[in-house]
Amino acid sequence: MEHITVTDLIWYVGVDDTTIDLFESQYIVPKGVSYNSYVILDDKIAIMDTVDYRAVKEWMEKVKTALEGKEPDYLIVSHMEPDHSGSVRILAETYPEMKLVGNAKTFAMMTQFFDMDLEGRKVVVKEGDTLSLGSHSLQFFMAPMVHWPEVMVTYEASQKVLFSADGFGTFGALAVSGIEDWVSEARRYYFNIVGKYGVQVQALLKKASGLDIQIICPLHGPVLKENLGYYLGLYDTWSSYRPEEKGTVVVYASIHGNTAKAAKRFVEILKEKGEEKVELFDLSRCDMAKAVEAAFQFDKLVLAAATYDGGVFPPMEDFLHHLRAKAYQNRKIALVENGSWGPVAAKAMKGILEGMKNLSFCEKTVTIRSAMKAGDEMNLEALAAELLT
Repeated sequence: MEHITVTDLIWYVGVDDTTIDLFESQYIVPKGVSYNSYVILDDKIAIMDTVDYRAVKEWMEKVKTALEGKEPDYLIVSHMEPDHSGSVRILAETYPEMKLVGNAKTFAMMTQFFDMDLEGRKVVVKEGDTLSLGSHSLQFFMAPMVHWPEVMVTYEASQKVLFSADGFGTFGALAVSGIEDWVSEARRYYFNIVGKYGVQVQALLKKASGLDIQIICPLHGPVLKENLGYYLGLYDTWSSYRPEEKGTVVVYASIHGNTAKAAKRFVEILKEKGEEKVELFDLSRCDMAKAVEAAFQFDKLVLAAATYDGGVFPPMEDFLHHLRAKAYQNRKIALVENGSWGPVAAKAMKGILEGMKNLSFCEKTVTIRSAMKAGDEMNLEALAAELLT
């Protein structure tokens, strides 16, 4: 089996999963996902995390090949989410002398997942603690709520490698998704999974700024070895909830197609008025995670929805609750509603959004009665002018 090397003595032993349809049972992953794991070969041997149990057989074969008959001394557990810790028990049973390294929260959670006897096998570390493997030295930094409470990252000092847990992770199996896909897949991953915890990510970035990092080894997606300032800069932007670039996202939830026609016409109007980047999403049919990603990427958002049961059509309500759960903020919002009688969609949408930070609403709201008419187009023109001001 060919070795994939991070450095001469740090080997990648992760596994691609191209059979999974939904990551965390909610995110569409047409290119699959990778479960990353690493082996550090030294006087003492450390395995950096395990993989989802669905990939345990292939992973164990890779680990044994890398070990070449030796036994590991340590398993470093940075994150107890099952896609990374799912094979902890089988590895521990295979190598009964191996120590397990984690923080206090790690082991409290481990006993919830596994009925394991940890007596004499635990190495409990805290902020800043180090573990020598020989020529390699591991230093541990706590990263609570990035995105679970027990998460920690590990810095290997001699070769300047940061094992970043889920930080800098992406969707996509490595065999079919390369570094050229990093931004789109990392952004979709970040905002949908980690996005709520921007304050905690900022705290971790502050710790990372004091380290000389030359390589980043995440638990999903490609190992990063070049232009690290670019990736760190994006994480700083994302975790600060600043728009990544100027542009408008138009999302619509239409029952019979009339609201869809208005949304599509609004896209045309925005382009006519000089907006260079406009993205359109049909919330009844799109990948919701992509719509959420786009809403965070750009600085303006247009919500167009039909009134439904005295509120807003459910696909829009679902989208807005996703935004609220991920701490959406610092954007400009325009509202378009439709209703054959008693239109209240705009009021319902604004009610969901008002609890979010630093959202600026256009004063004008466009209300369509059933089907779009000439007067409605004029109102859309006026709304676009206000949004782009």
